[in-house]
Amino acid sequence: MRTFGAVVQALREHAGLSREEFGDVVRFSKHTVASVEQGRRMPDRDFVERAETALGNTGALRRAAPHLSRQAGLASWFRQWARLEAQAVTLWTYECRVIPGLLQTERYARAVTESVPPVKDEEQVAKQVAARLARQTLFDRRPPIAFSFIVEQALLERGTGGPDVTRELLDHLLERSSQFNVELQIMPRHQPDHAGFDGPLRLLAEHDNRWFGYAEGQRGGMLISDPKEVGITLQRYAKLRSQALTPADSRGLLKRLRGAL
Repeated sequence: MRTFGAVVQALREHAGLSREEFGDVVRFSKHTVASVEQGRRMPDRDFVERAETALGNTGALRRAAPHLSRQAGLASWFRQWARLEAQAVTLWTYECRVIPGLLQTERYARAVTESVPPVKDEEQVAKQVAARLARQTLFDRRPPIAFSFIVEQALLERGTGGPDVTRELLDHLLERSSQFNVELQIMPRHQPDHAGFDGPLRLLAEHDNRWFGYAEGQRGGMLISDPKEVGITLQRYAKLRSQALTPADSRGLLKRLRGAL
């Protein structure tokens, strides 16, 4: 990915374009361009195709893109999903164990990573945290992704990392949930009828409206591509949405929790 990014940067500079100018041409933010050039972001198909057109149609980027692999720090069973994420137009996430990685702050991600055995050294922790935060460049994607998150209230009250980390996390969630393309719903503690008893789930749709699901356990994950199984996962997510607090009420709860710290 660093090599691919260096080639993008060299071609961009040869074309006499700044990152901001190049971003306008390929319809991605200058921050996303920087992430690709520095090897921190997996470029999606739109980026590659638009960059090819903007940088002379040499074919170099188009031919190199299929050989890219996700950066170290992501679990091996998660990498296939991460590649699909990078090309999604719709991305839905329900979590009952931990705040979704796409919504984590650096300090929260570090606290989670350090908490789960086996014990990791600083290099391992830094690599895992960096990989998780790198996925958040998806929020800068143009055209934008439509995000939906459903998070259990208990995760916000657990106090992972201590009060300061929790305060920062709540502020971050309030900021993210104010974005036009992000819907955040909190599942209240008292909800006897609950469609998420089988655990966390993710769903995404690609440009051709093909849907995929993903379910994860302790030491592995399962990509769901069978249309029937994806349909069941979509039904569950739809019910979870109806059972969770509305986005407006969820923001109100976040503010109350923030004020209580």
